[in-house]
Amino acid sequence: MRKMMKLLAAAAVVGLVAGHALAEDTLAKIKEDGVIKIAIDLSVPPWSFKDDSLNPTGSEVEAAKLLASDLGVKMEIVATNGANRIPYLMQKRADVIMSALSITDERKKTIAFSLPYSGNTTSVFAPKDMQIKSFADLSGKRVAVTRGTTNDNDITKNAPPDAEIVRFEDEATTMTSVVSNQVQLVAIAQSLVDLINKKNPTANLEPKLELRTATMGVGMRKDDVELKAWVDDWVKKNLTNGKLQEIYKRFQGTDLPQQVVAEAK
Repeated sequence: MRKMMKLLAAAAVVGLVAGHALAEDTLAKIKEDGVIKIAIDLSVPPWSFKDDSLNPTGSEVEAAKLLASDLGVKMEIVATNGANRIPYLMQKRADVIMSALSITDERKKTIAFSLPYSGNTTSVFAPKDMQIKSFADLSGKRVAVTRGTTNDNDITKNAPPDAEIVRFEDEATTMTSVVSNQVQLVAIAQSLVDLINKKNPTANLEPKLELRTATMGVGMRKDDVELKAWVDDWVKKNLTNGKLQEIYKRFQGTDLPQQVVAEAK
């Protein structure tokens, strides 16, 4: 029996050592390959989109470029959407996620997050002349939202049972549904509503019900301990030197939320 216990103890030690080695694999492999695969949804301006020349850009894309540059590797974008960002990460089709991914307790059950490097406030938006004072006022109304996002979770949780939540697969399609007057109400970020109102001034959307002020982090697999340590250090350095704030303001047209800076210390 004692011999068996010793063997089991030795196996446990080997398992711990092996587990630590695996935790270092992703960072080491990225450096060895010279490429980091970053999951980004390219349908979410001004966060991430394609410019007139079809080149990826936006605050998330530029932050991802900065991360890859500081790591000394090339960036490979893995095209994704709100619903499949985390599955792609877990399937190892991507090394990290940088796609306006809000840090939530529910997501922390599945993946690890870096310190916050970005953030935004989301709300339910409706035409200015529509009277909505509480979630109860959504009764019988249709609300557009992007599937798999925190907006989806928040509106599903708070809307009355007879509200119709119309889910779309990506932010671009959600926005199009409002621009084309298919749906009048939408649960989304302020920066995206600015684009909707620009494309369709008759929509005349304004915030009615705040959903949350979210902080966003780089999403990683939980066993990528060394990679998370490197990314956390990267976030701190680039908030301190102001590079992440500059990128955010250039594309979002406003300052990076102070909550992000405070939580990243």
